[in-house]
Amino acid sequence: MSLKTLAKLYRVARGDEKVERAWRLVREAARYSNREPYWEFLKRNFDVRAEDVKDALRFLEEKGELQIKRSVDGKRLYVSTLKDIRENPVRLDRWLGLT
Repeated sequence: MSLKTLAKLYRVARGDEKVERAWRLVREAARYSNREPYWEFLKRNFDVRAEDVKDALRFLEEKGELQIKRSVDGKRLYVSTLKDIRENPVRLDRWLGLT
């Protein structure tokens, strides 16, 4: 399923289905997290807005599913979080199982 389709399905989902769709969108977006500049790459190649992926990450954080990395000044590091999901998917799932 394309990244654009996943973003659309996430936006219209409700309840538990929204959590599942958010994870699918985040995991698919994480596959491309090493591309630079990341947000422009998603827009140019998949026609996916940065806000769609960021919203899914914030939604999952609100639900206690993941924790977005933060810089020293408290800003959210979305791409670093996606890179971590890409590089350590098993470890992340284990962490989520503990919470």
